[in-house]
Amino acid sequence: MKTKNVADEVLRAALELFAEQGYANTSVQQIVQAAGVTKGAMYHYFTSKDDLLFAIYERMLSLQKRRLDEITAKGGETEAVLRAVCEDVVVTSIDFLPEGTVFFRSQHMLTPERQAEVKRRRREYHDKFAELIVRGQEEGRFRDDVPVSVLIAHFFSDIHYLPHWYSHEGPENEAELAAQITELFLRSLRRTDG
Repeated sequence: MKTKNVADEVLRAALELFAEQGYANTSVQQIVQAAGVTKGAMYHYFTSKDDLLFAIYERMLSLQKRRLDEITAKGGETEAVLRAVCEDVVVTSIDFLPEGTVFFRSQHMLTPERQAEVKRRRREYHDKFAELIVRGQEEGRFRDDVPVSVLIAHFFSDIHYLPHWYSHEGPENEAELAAQITELFLRSLRRTDG
């Protein structure tokens, strides 16, 4: 096995085992056996199960933040930019559905330091997301009678609920679903008082 692939194999094995039997019920020994590596090889990349759980979610967090930065850097009309951001976060959340499912089920088991890091990273994303909503409010396009934090919670509660009902075998593909969820959110944001 190439050295570069050891971390990926360990993460893949951890994700599968955490999904199948739960984070608390999975041992490091089971992970390294499933990955086909030694404990020493695993510990070269990850110091603990906590590191593995964080790394599983961190890949999605990093991708979504990078995509958010890319979309906002292109500029454009506020609603169009927000639409692109919302659709992207739905699609990437579906692409990382197993990772998100495992993480949200087990995040309370992270060390306090790791929990604080996840909170900081999410806040960083939400703050940039909020900037788009505020910009739309300042332009008179989006409602301002509901706090921005509530509007953000409204959208992301739909995203965090995806693992409970979404299926790749369902009638809508991820792009169609992303467009539908986004349009519902944007309708709830638009001013209706002219």
